[in-house]
Amino acid sequence: MLWNKEEKYIEVPYMKEAELEEAVNEVKDALFGPSRIYLDDKKKIGQKGSTNNLPDGYLIDLTNKQDPKIFVVENDLASHQHLKHIAVQILEFSLSFETSKVKVKNIIKEMLQKRPAEWKKCEAFAKKYGYENVDYLLESIIHKKDSFNALLIIDELGEELETVLISRFKFPVEVTTLKRFKSASGKLLYEFEPFLNEVTEDTEKVDISDIDTIVIPAREDGFKEVFIDQNCWYAIRLNSSMIPKIKYIAAYQVAPISAITHIAEVKSIEQWKDSNKYILHFTEPAESIKKIPLGASKGKAPQSPRYSSRDRILKAKSIDNVF
Repeated sequence: MLWNKEEKYIEVPYMKEAELEEAVNEVKDALFGPSRIYLDDKKKIGQKGSTNNLPDGYLIDLTNKQDPKIFVVENDLASHQHLKHIAVQILEFSLSFETSKVKVKNIIKEMLQKRPAEWKKCEAFAKKYGYENVDYLLESIIHKKDSFNALLIIDELGEELETVLISRFKFPVEVTTLKRFKSASGKLLYEFEPFLNEVTEDTEKVDISDIDTIVIPAREDGFKEVFIDQNCWYAIRLNSSMIPKIKYIAAYQVAPISAITHIAEVKSIEQWKDSNKYILHFTEPAESIKKIPLGASKGKAPQSPRYSSRDRILKAKSIDNVF
């Protein structure tokens, strides 16, 4: 329940996927932010006589000037679908996408042409970052290596489903939950975390295209026994679409040290045991660097993994310069 002095809001489960799709359209600007475009036309992709699928939509992500992306979107209700069904659906999307890239590009182009504001946004991005036109921008995104990304929007995410998505696929699968609440007077509230919100928070000072380092908070015992002695760090949550960008890991030692003190090159990132978390193995033992203490803003102390760049960290005088 959500509550204030005027009204209380009770969760109202979605009865049909169409209701979830309506909710996504209702909140899309706040959910995805100004640098992403959500397109919800439904058209089949895939080759004739082979795997054919009907995605619920596409998300064009223009937040990274050097690496714009397209996510194939699937909206699902946890109560209506088995974990296996969701996993199979996403796998089939990837196969259809890979075998019909020209068709996918044309479908997305047609969707944009019906939306003048969204077309102009893509046009402005293309002009600013050296693409000849929108057609070439879309072609560059879709035809590059490892171009398939999936986004699952669901009403409830269990740990088991998250673990399945991590263990089954080599391509990025992002998941976001969207819940609906209703008051006695009929007003609606939606509960969600903005898409890749933790990344967005860290790109106020660091351009997302420059991100190559994850900063983790570490207590004294874990820092010495794992980060230093085992040359790794485990049981860490990561955004799957950010994994290819992570080249380094930096350790922020919590109070009483309260500073970033070490950095290591990342050799590999793997699923941690049978869980929805990851383990990062280092190429070699972590390097001690000049301590980067908390600055004027004590609230900048990392409470969970944060994104930055190695160059920014090494040049920083305080945490205020890192994030």
